[in-house]
This record gives sequence, C-alpha cells and structure tokens, in this order.
Amino acid sequence: MTNSSSTHPSSGGTRSARGVSWLIGPALVAGVAYLDPGNVASNMTAGAQYGYLLVWVVVLGNVLAWLIQYLSAKLGVVTGRSLPETLGDRIRRPWARRAYWVQAELVAMATDVAEVIGGAVALYLLFGVPLLWGGLITGAVSIALLVVQSRGGAKPFEFVIIGLIVVIALGFTYGTFLGPPEPRDVAGGLLPRFADTGSVLLATSILGATIMPHAIYAHSALARDRFAARTSPAAGTGSPQAPLEHARGISTRRLLRATRWDVTVAMLIAGTINLSILLLAATNLSGVPGTDTLEGAYTALRDGIGPTVATLFAVGLLASGLASASVGAYAGAEIMRGLLRVRVPLLARRLVTLLPALAILALGFDPTLALVLSQVVLSFGIPFALIPLVALSANAEVLGPFRNRLATTIAGIVASVFLVALNAVLLWLVFTGA
Repeated sequence: MTNSSSTHPSSGGTRSARGVSWLIGPALVAGVAYLDPGNVASNMTAGAQYGYLLVWVVVLGNVLAWLIQYLSAKLGVVTGRSLPETLGDRIRRPWARRAYWVQAELVAMATDVAEVIGGAVALYLLFGVPLLWGGLITGAVSIALLVVQSRGGAKPFEFVIIGLIVVIALGFTYGTFLGPPEPRDVAGGLLPRFADTGSVLLATSILGATIMPHAIYAHSALARDRFAARTSPAAGTGSPQAPLEHARGISTRRLLRATRWDVTVAMLIAGTINLSILLLAATNLSGVPGTDTLEGAYTALRDGIGPTVATLFAVGLLASGLASASVGAYAGAEIMRGLLRVRVPLLARRLVTLLPALAILALGFDPTLALVLSQVVLSFGIPFALIPLVALSANAEVLGPFRNRLATTIAGIVASVFLVALNAVLLWLVFTGA
C-alpha cells in the first residue's frame, strides 16, 4: 500500500484542501468519557482526602489512556469496524458472545450511573432541582444529543460535544488559577505510593474513571463513522484494507497520522482538566470538613474562594454529565449492536440503562459515593476491553501492515497487567478487611 492512493477522483482533492482539521474530532468526543462526573468525584475526593498523594495516578492514567485510545481508533480506521463488531465476529460461540455482552452492558450501566447522577447533582446545586428530576432531565438531554448524532451525522455531534468540553474546561480550571498549588507539592505527588486501603480504592477509581471501557468500545465506532467510505468498497488486489481506502478517497496512513494528533490533543485536554480538579481540591479543600461529597466541595469552594468559582464548578459538572451521558449511550448502543447483532430503539435502550441511576437517586443513596463506586466497577471492566484490543491490534490478519509494532504490543501488555494487578490488590484488601 502506498500513499499514491491517498486521493480519490471524486473526493480526495476536497478532503486534502480541508487539511488536518477535517480529520480531528473522534478522539475529542471519546475523550468526554475522561471528563465525566465520575472523574470529578474521584479526583475531587482524592485531592480533598489525600492532598497531592495521587497526582501520579492521574498522570499515569492519562499516559495509558493515550495508548489505549489510539489503538481503539486505529482499529476503527483500518478495518472500518468497531471493537464490538470485530469481537462479535470472532467470538464464535453464542453463549460466550452473550456472556461477554453481559459484562460490557454492566459497564455501560455503571457509566450511566456516574453521568446521570453527576448531572442531577449539578442541577441541584445550580437550580435546586430535586435529584430524581435532575436525573430525568439529564437523561432526556442525552437522548436529544443522540438524536443529533443519528440524524445529523458525526460532525454536528462532534461540534456539540466540543462546545460542552469548552464549558467543562472553563468550569474546572478557573479555580486552579485563582488558588494555584505550590509546584513543589505537585512534584512530590508524582512519586508513586499509597497511604492506606482508601488511597488504593481511590487510585482504582481514578484509573476506572480515566481509562473507561466504554470509551475503548466507543472510539473505534466513532472513528468508523467519521471516516466511513463515500462509495461502496470494491474488491481488489492488495491488502484487505485497500478497497476501504479507495472508497474513502484518502490514505489510511494519513488518517492514522491525523488520529495520533487527535488523540494527543484530546488526552492533553482531559489530563489537564483532571489534574486541575485534583489540585483544586488538594490546595483548597484538604482537611476541610464535609468535602468528601460534591455538595460539600461546592459549598467549601463557595465559602473559601468565592461564588464564581463554585458556580463555574457546578456548570462544568452539568456540562460533564450531559456530554458524557450521550457518549456513554452511544457506546452502549454500539456494544449491543456489535455483540448481539440486534438494534434496539434508542428510547427503549436509554430508559433501561437509566433505571439503575434513577433508582439510586430515588432511594437517597449518597450520590458522591455512588459515583466513586461506579468508577471502581468500570475499572474491573477494563481488562475485558483492553486485552482483546491489544490482541486484535497486534494481529496481522486484522490490521495487516498497520498491526502494532513489537514495542507497542509490549506497552499494551504491560498496561493490561498493571491494571489487572491493581484490581486484584483492591479485591484482596477489601475481602481481607485490610
């Protein structure tokens, strides 16, 4: 395959004229998963309870996330198929495919818990809306955003989500500039260590919120949809990817180069915001009573720094819940379609996945604790998405000449082993009562 195929008579010239900016977008949408209310709760709690201790976890999670999201996007770009679709084809036994779907569906529901509860808490803080009604409003808005995606296509959906990311960035970073941390304290937090079982739990929660399984599933689908073929791929000679490349009218190598930039920009944004949340809490909330909840953090920010910072924090939390709920629902629909090969009406599926979050709100369960625990559930779902992704992206039969280099595969294996080991340690600490 050569770059001579990078243009197509009907569309290649137009796409080339648009430059790299035309190719950026899928990673920014998938990156919303790294800015959901679960991230806010985990990072805020970590900063308030342990100061700068877990700065290294946020940084490490972001580095791992870059590799993982690029591999997911690469699978979608090269094959024109999502990770769930690929697994649905390769898991031959129906019972195994259904079992895999069950765990993936539980992960999607845990995602909804974080996103809907976060939006509900934000509406309560801003307007005094009861939590249950706030959850219903968040769910309804997420459906509206999904309608934009299904009817308008990938690009309008990306514009809406990117607009919400701007709001999220403003809401969560403004307070850090008003009360900046000491560089020495931040540097000290880069030393990997734990303090107790609670810090391990929060580290797992941060990693579950940062490297989210549904983002792995979704990114491959977003890349597939964004770079869908303009014409029907025709059979031809060369690699299995050649017909798809010709139908797109742009070289796969160029798409992958742009994808690396896309993922880099998205992860820099997500990493900066997540670190800002932890630093905001570590600098201003450490040792302050009642800051182990989002409501308490909001009150402490309002009393300590000012109402503007607190309001922007709540607005950022609302934008986070709305954006991530729509992306999470998109991922859940793709998981079901790819693994079970069935399409469920959007409204019906959305209502089903909303039920656990609404039940938690109706029962009066602590919203912040529910957010943190939902991230732990997500962390346990990481290996089921990550290990197949690494294996498939290293498989020449799947990606042909675009398969992983040896160093990339080794990095993916190391990341998988680390995340699985951290979850095992957490289970041991919990069940032994340590």
